[in-house]
Amino acid sequence: MAYLYADEQFPLPVVQIIRGFDHNILTVQEAEKEGDSDAEVLAFAVKNNRAVLTLNRRHFIKLHIQKPNHCGIIVCTEDRDIKSLGQRINQAIYQQESLVNKLIRVNRPQQ
Repeated sequence: MAYLYADEQFPLPVVQIIRGFDHNILTVQEAEKEGDSDAEVLAFAVKNNRAVLTLNRRHFIKLHIQKPNHCGIIVCTEDRDIKSLGQRINQAIYQQESLVNKLIRVNRPQQ
């Protein structure tokens, strides 16, 4: 089981699918942290021992380079097939021994 922190734009239906895989996910909305900057999202995740889950790839890849000590960052490409996206995220998590300090990319399959 992974401890994740979904940023403000991450789709709630995908969060619910990932929860079905028994991952513990806290959303920005549940934490009442709407409006936080990306750096604040990452800092909150680090403070709470959670990996960030985001569609905001560009900004969080940059943050990973600037602040490589974190509990993990999972950047995803948007995918209207939410079930498939949830499954790919779960698979990416389980392929790692640990998420700590890692940037994990979950991309939409090529058509």
